Amino acid sequence: MQETLKTEQLSRVNLYALTSRILMSEVDETLLKSIVDDENMLAFFPSFKDWEKRKQLSPKDLVEKYLNVDFTNLFLLHLIPYESFYLRDDQMMETGGDNPVQALYNDFDFRVELDKARVMSADHIGVELEFMYKLCEAEYKALEDGEFEIAAEIAEIEYNFLKDHLLEWAPMFLLNVKSEAGTAFYFDAAELALEFMMSDFEYLTELKSNGYKYSA
Repeated sequence: MQETLKTEQLSRVNLYALTSRILMSEVDETLLKSIVDDENMLAFFPSFKDWEKRKQLSPKDLVEKYLNVDFTNLFLLHLIPYESFYLRDDQMMETGGDNPVQALYNDFDFRVELDKARVMSADHIGVELEFMYKLCEAEYKALEDGEFEIAAEIAEIEYNFLKDHLLEWAPMFLLNVKSEAGTAFYFDAAELALEFMMSDFEYLTELKSNGYKYSA
């Protein structure tokens, strides 16, 4: 795999992993410290980088007094981070096996431990982003092994999942997060996830238009 392609694919893997983790559950001190201590990662959080409270408080106090409170307000109390709520006419969450996203996961042997993830349904935004992360990870491995046809098949799954699922509802949800966020961190997290998904869909659309032929 050429270096440019390798770098691009690794970036996709890492950004899906990061956004999935942040939007799935509360931030802990370890994750926060890894972001703050890495200038490249911190650059994805420009408002948070300049936030006075980040400069004044320890990671422990930031997490306990602000970030976890904001996460609870956004993801557990005030907003509903589930696809079915946005796409069903009755705005009811589909938590059972009839959820179309769960059926898709089953087709690709992607297992969601709802209790461990602390989500109510497989169509939670964090889980859907994790599915994309796993797909990108598998695509990267296929490219590394020179299995370009397999990589192309995975890329097509990624394209369809973004088009038919995440991009059908997640932009609206993330705009709501930006509007309701009580901390610079979650404002930036929503902006990062939104911009990355849109740019990644552009990348996959271009790849699709080229017949999923990766540049040599």
